[in-house]
Amino acid sequence: DNFSPQWVVFDSVSLQYLEMRFDKAIRLFGTVLFIIQTLLYTGLVIYAPALALNQVSGIHLWGAVISTGVVCTFYCTLGGLKAVVWTDAFQVVIMVAGFLAVIIQSVLLQGGVSIIISDSAQGGRLNIWDFDPNPLRRHTFWTVIIGGAFLWTSAYGINQTQVQRYVSCKSLFHAKMSLYVNLVSLWTINLCSIFCGLCLYSVYKNCDPWTAKRVNTQDQLMPYLVLDILRAYPGIPGLFVAAVYSGTLSTVSSSVNALAAVTVTDLIRPYFSFSEQQLIWTSKGLSIFYGALCIGMAGLASLMGGLLQAAISIFGTIGGPVLGLFVLGILFPCANSKGGLAGLVSGLAISLWVCIGAQVYHPLPANTRPLTLKTHGCNFTIAEAALTNWTRYPTQASYITSAHLYFCPVGTLVVIAVGLAVSLLSGGRTLKLQPGLTVVKEDLTCYKLYKTLKQKVGVKFIFYLCLCYNFCMLFYPYFQKW
Repeated sequence: DNFSPQWVVFDSVSLQYLEMRFDKAIRLFGTVLFIIQTLLYTGLVIYAPALALNQVSGIHLWGAVISTGVVCTFYCTLGGLKAVVWTDAFQVVIMVAGFLAVIIQSVLLQGGVSIIISDSAQGGRLNIWDFDPNPLRRHTFWTVIIGGAFLWTSAYGINQTQVQRYVSCKSLFHAKMSLYVNLVSLWTINLCSIFCGLCLYSVYKNCDPWTAKRVNTQDQLMPYLVLDILRAYPGIPGLFVAAVYSGTLSTVSSSVNALAAVTVTDLIRPYFSFSEQQLIWTSKGLSIFYGALCIGMAGLASLMGGLLQAAISIFGTIGGPVLGLFVLGILFPCANSKGGLAGLVSGLAISLWVCIGAQVYHPLPANTRPLTLKTHGCNFTIAEAALTNWTRYPTQASYITSAHLYFCPVGTLVVIAVGLAVSLLSGGRTLKLQPGLTVVKEDLTCYKLYKTLKQKVGVKFIFYLCLCYNFCMLFYPYFQKW
């Protein structure tokens, strides 16, 4: 009842919770942060495939940027959320097909999967089990697991771009099933992209195109590989470009649709008495406006360095504090509007300080640990190029900005800490909340599972099962020696 499936979700559900839990000022603050975050991230997403198209076809970079934004804005404006969902479904198939084309040809060229894995391991590209607890190191097991958990929770738990999809489902069960299907698809795409990176290293382990100045940026390495190994197969390089554009179009269309929905719901409908039809036309106009704005943001994205790092930094810097605000409201009944606002401002200030510092002060090589790139196998004359011109800054900022995956956890934890402190000092203990605004044990999947088992097999059986498990774990080392 809260959405028009043909056009757009007229209810920013995730942001609506902030008003119900805190107040309208915090909801508007969250709306502004969401708009800024989405605009910056979408500009980055538009810029990424333009680099690929420029490398593969020779089309001018900014011509590719503008055409990408125009096409995506066009079909999102005409079709709304329905067009977004259906095009995403087709685009994921094209993305996987593009990945598989690169992987299959690379495996055939290198002589097998085992050779690619071996080359990657010898080159230090498979250092997965790095348990260094130093939080200043950029990529370790802990930064990826902890930082990644916060990032994905922010993206899938509170972001209107995703929440609007849940709301458009027929029921809560369908929304949950869509997430499980998404999980499998996401694993598939991530594994394919990771293995494509391993193929890239294996092919160019002795002649790095970036160090050899054959490409302008690291983000053009994969298109360079496609053009190099698939040039003899007509249409396959085009399939790869289509795969890259599929990822972009699915993201941009969702973002533009969400931006229009949030603006109509939070900034237009409460202050103007528009009819439903007028709101639809307003949303279409906003889609065109935000599409043009996202194209402009692509220019800013070109100045932010590596695309993956920039995307993580944007999501972490703004999404982290907003995630902290939701966690504060859901898990802590004593949190009030004063604490929420104080925590959000504090978390955002700390996140911005860290993120801007990362752009101004380059992290030390000891923390980023750049891997060796070689050019001795190139069959052309080249002056030996330096891997990266690292600048050492003796200030503290260069140390605390190394791990961009921790931007999101830092912002989240600051919001929770400051919000709790201010709430308790401003009378949060006496706060009376409506039912359903905070999490209760009945909402937890583990509790539902426990309750089901209790009804079917009884408490004693669960107790003895846990006791048996603990006994086995306690004496497992002795059994192993025996």
